[in-house]
Amino acid sequence: MFDALFAALKHHRDRALLAAWVSTGARAAELLSGTESDADPGEQLITVVRKGTRESQALPASPDTFVWLRLYQEESFQAGVPRGRDKPLWMTLRRPWRPLNYHAARAMLMRAQSLLGSNWTLHDLRHTASYRMAQDPHLPLTHVQWVLGHAHLSTTQIYLAAGLDEVIEGLKAFHARRATGWATPAVPAPGYKPESLDVLFGRGW
Repeated sequence: MFDALFAALKHHRDRALLAAWVSTGARAAELLSGTESDADPGEQLITVVRKGTRESQALPASPDTFVWLRLYQEESFQAGVPRGRDKPLWMTLRRPWRPLNYHAARAMLMRAQSLLGSNWTLHDLRHTASYRMAQDPHLPLTHVQWVLGHAHLSTTQIYLAAGLDEVIEGLKAFHARRATGWATPAVPAPGYKPESLDVLFGRGW
């Protein structure tokens, strides 16, 4: 679904934003408040101001984020968008030029999904990034905690839970094993009536 959503976007700015959200795990508002100086293509870092602590934190972003960001900046500068290290990193696509706000970014995402029949939210993109990081066996969970800005490791651990597909496949396998009778004891347990065990273990389903 993420690939389809990316393909539905029409502008380099929106592609850069989506790639940044899904690779950094930053909150939507944290990323939108950045300035041009907060993007460092050489180090592949984007600095955000954390919602809770109000501290600046440099977050690694994927290489394709900076490819789309460069394309967006070249396009916007040619159109006349003001440039400078203190200028907003994300701007509207039409005059009068204004910083892109949360509501406009949300509307952009909804428009891209109108033909897909999906209903992703901006916060879902952070969840996607979090889940991908947490599922990587080579990335310590404490690193993921730092990137996401979680105060407690227990908050980060929720992303270790099995995905929906895994749950469904696991339950299908469970029912398949039940159909072969693996859950039925070969010898009745002492003190239990056979008819009670028939009910308990599903004999005759």
